[in-house]
Amino acid sequence: MERPYIICHMLTSLDGKIIGDYLETERATYFSDEYEKIHDRYGCKAWMCGRVTMEEHFTLGHQLDLKNDNIETIPRTDYVANQDAKSYAIAVDPSGKLRWAKNSIEPWNENRSEDHIVEVLTEQVSDAYLAHLRKIGISYIFGGKERLNFSLVVEKLKNLFAIDKLMLEGGGFINGSFLNEELIDELSLILVPIADGASNSVTLFETSSFLNKPKPVNFFLKEIKKLDDGGLWLKYVTKHD
Repeated sequence: MERPYIICHMLTSLDGKIIGDYLETERATYFSDEYEKIHDRYGCKAWMCGRVTMEEHFTLGHQLDLKNDNIETIPRTDYVANQDAKSYAIAVDPSGKLRWAKNSIEPWNENRSEDHIVEVLTEQVSDAYLAHLRKIGISYIFGGKERLNFSLVVEKLKNLFAIDKLMLEGGGFINGSFLNEELIDELSLILVPIADGASNSVTLFETSSFLNKPKPVNFFLKEIKKLDDGGLWLKYVTKHD
């Protein structure tokens, strides 16, 4: 399979939580800033997040009035609005819930550059949503009829957008899906020296009932760097059969 080299870049508490109250503490601000600096240091042409993460940090609950009236049926084929963008933000949004108003990330968040948005959808998405994406110039690709096949998704990202290196930035269920499909080549982990303790917080890798039974995946330490205030930056690689 021809696909990008995939780096899972994440920040976690000592007990492996990627969300939680610990991220709201003053101490965690430094590590969040380091996370963004390391993100930039990798120089990936594209980065990927799930719908919940995108909504929390980028669309910020923005609402649109999408009407199905007089919408023609749109073929469930991939749509490339910008094949020559310098960088891409890949939004995993199976049923089309993210309410984008622009076709790039920059207007939404100062921490990222003007990355062209690519939506990853299933064929269950509405015609009204596809019409909206086309109207504002957002690219989209289909990863399956009802459920996403991420092996297919990353293949399309390589072939349609010439993405050679992709940064995967969760949430936990997307990370778990990539892990389950053996699509992670490297793990870049910022370890925050705070324990979250909440039993319902999402961890680095999660699994869903519709996934194949997960199996253990070996990671091998490549590099470790001490950060200020007791944090660590851990780099691991995988060796797939």
